[in-house]
Amino acid sequence: MPAPAGTIRDIASHSMNGTAEAATLAGMRQLGLIGAGEAVEMVPLTGGVASDIWLVRSTARSFAVKRALEKLRVKADWHAPVSRNTSEVAWLRRAATAAPDSVPHVLAHSAELGFFAMDFLEPAAHPVWKQELRAGRADPAFAGQVGAVLARIHASTADLPSIADQFNDNDLFRALRIEPYLEFTAMRHPEVADILLGIADGTLATHRALVHGDISPKNILVGPRGPIFLDAECAWYGDPAFDLAFCLNHLLLKCLWNPAAAPGFLASFDSLVRGYVQGVRWEEPGALEARAAALLPALLLARIDGKSPVEYVTDEQARDLVRKFAVSSLRHRQPRLAAIRAAWAEALVEEDMLE
Repeated sequence: MPAPAGTIRDIASHSMNGTAEAATLAGMRQLGLIGAGEAVEMVPLTGGVASDIWLVRSTARSFAVKRALEKLRVKADWHAPVSRNTSEVAWLRRAATAAPDSVPHVLAHSAELGFFAMDFLEPAAHPVWKQELRAGRADPAFAGQVGAVLARIHASTADLPSIADQFNDNDLFRALRIEPYLEFTAMRHPEVADILLGIADGTLATHRALVHGDISPKNILVGPRGPIFLDAECAWYGDPAFDLAFCLNHLLLKCLWNPAAAPGFLASFDSLVRGYVQGVRWEEPGALEARAAALLPALLLARIDGKSPVEYVTDEQARDLVRKFAVSSLRHRQPRLAAIRAAWAEALVEEDMLE
């Protein structure tokens, strides 16, 4: 779970009726997560723009509760269906059948009430991968585990009509990922708009496996037994190459956040690709890699000029570097991820951002 933020607030009384906390408290009692007269503390958790998340402490136990927001907390006007809360629960439960140690256990869920409860994983034993990377602790072996577990989840759901029927909601995925990342960015960059919109259409048309949709270091915990994936609000039965490219994108951008650790981030990129590709059994690995290689520069550009830019690339020289690299890569498509990673390293050296 994300780290706690703010002060513990006792909401056992009815003094907060009409607030999100009070509605969630009533729902928890309705679902039997806490007793009718049991005192409860709720601690807001940080880390997301799409949901309210709390650490709930009752007399008997502690757990986390998550409620999706209709309007996301970003500067751009970005709305998304709150039904993604149900999709996330379904993804967590399905992923647990393939990799039970790699997702938190769902305790209860109510689509009607719009939230679910899951295990709270103590931060001391489950640090967020993003913060580890921020501190320069790049572990290629862990990155390889991320790739391997992700491929295992994809493989367990590949080409299964029953799974496809449950998650095949193009409208939801378009609202959460295609429009804010690719279509919005296309409007900002008319010089590559046709390419970006072609990638968007191709992604939406590909339905091969269950996709998480937000495989980012901020949503991955470094657990005692390996990676633990959180925040599957964008779950969709579609192109698994999206998950691979989405995570690799962050490893490239982290080179601008902590340049001293860039060699480790690039090694982690290589390791994640190897771990993932070795687990691809449902299609020819080169075909999937080519789709991921097309998506990668598109997502790089989107995290600078899309609706959800990364918060840590603020220097204009660095932002221009990403724009220049991404536009060039989109125009001169490279089907291998290693080639994109090598070109990125060269671009960093040219800008004196990598020794």
